[in-house]
Amino acid sequence: PAPFSTDACCERIRKQIDYSNKITKEEAKEGKNKRPVRIYADGIYDMFHSGHARQLMQAKAVFPSVYLIVGVCNDELTWKMKGRTVMNEKERYDAVQHCRYVDEVVADAPWQIDEDFMQHHKIDFVAHDDLPYGSSTEEDIYKWLKDSGRFVATERTEGISTTDVIARIIKDYDIYVRRNLARGYTAKELNVGFMKEKTIQLQSKVESVRGRMMDKGHELINKWEEKSREFICNFLELFGRDGRIVSASLMLLLLLVVVRCSSRSCSL
Repeated sequence: PAPFSTDACCERIRKQIDYSNKITKEEAKEGKNKRPVRIYADGIYDMFHSGHARQLMQAKAVFPSVYLIVGVCNDELTWKMKGRTVMNEKERYDAVQHCRYVDEVVADAPWQIDEDFMQHHKIDFVAHDDLPYGSSTEEDIYKWLKDSGRFVATERTEGISTTDVIARIIKDYDIYVRRNLARGYTAKELNVGFMKEKTIQLQSKVESVRGRMMDKGHELINKWEEKSREFICNFLELFGRDGRIVSASLMLLLLLVVVRCSSRSCSL
């Protein structure tokens, strides 16, 4: 996992950097910089998914040599500014730490960074999607970085976001509740009322019985087909010996009709 910015290894790397020697975008693109370009990306990273990973991949690959620092806001700040999260801060830190593109994690990251933050972490550029992100005092908290040429834009992955994932869960709410009840979770743990619990349990029983009946029906059809083939062979052998081909053909046709009708009845 990627280390935290407070770990000794990260502090040692920062001390070795001559931050007075600024790296321009042109130098970074051409790979003329003598050290890795330090890029900072921040976010909540709740229910870490492929959209998050792709954003960090873009930040890591924006220049030939990049040291990627990722800031993750804590629970208190996130709940205040954005709302409740599914994962707590420790889980979100851990998810980001285990992303292959991340070199360093800043825990308790601020909602809005300033020049002091940039200086402390010796950040060259900040990576984020290009949409304006407002606050109580500003229309776009990244504007000052864009104006100073220290902003690099990443693209959002369409169709996947934490909001999208939560919406899918809500849409199939009954299915997930039923599955978790079957796995041993209590109604209280799932915040499900008594009547809702009993309704879901009844639905599960009905579907279970229906499934067993269908399996039994298929089994009966398979057995009947096996026996019918054996019976037809014996029938042909019996009538063929006396040469009564026409009678045998008529009887065989009748038998096939009976078999077909029986199979349809079993399937229904």
